[in-house]
Amino acid sequence: MKAAIVYASMTGTTELMANTIAEELEESGIEVVQKDVLEACGGELPGFDLILIGSYTWGDGDLPDEMDDFYSELLETDLAGKPAVVFGAGDSSYEHFARAVDILEETLRGQGCLILLDGVKADGEPDDEIMEISRTFAKKVVLASCWQ
Repeated sequence: MKAAIVYASMTGTTELMANTIAEELEESGIEVVQKDVLEACGGELPGFDLILIGSYTWGDGDLPDEMDDFYSELLETDLAGKPAVVFGAGDSSYEHFARAVDILEETLRGQGCLILLDGVKADGEPDDEIMEISRTFAKKVVLASCWQ
């Protein structure tokens, strides 16, 4: 199985999540291609067996600007039947906590993806807690993808 992990990170939290998830998937025998969103192309995703997208939320519930090109390409990509999950960082002091995760899940579903699990959202926890949250999420992703 080959997984794509595409992420956008400003403070490093979403990148830490992506790195931790990638390590856990690789330990489970899944081949991982991990890219910063600025180096990724939405049109590449159909070539993967599993899609993971991570993003922080900008302002009061928006995708960050660096997601614009990738997101536009994603909207033009048929991902029918592809299993996918989303993860990201947010700040619960905002009305729309980590809404980028919700936006990306909805978009992936609209492109035909099968969302394996509800997205995981980090909220300023210390790095060791974020890593544990990410490890647990990755283990659930592995289990869920085995049933596909």
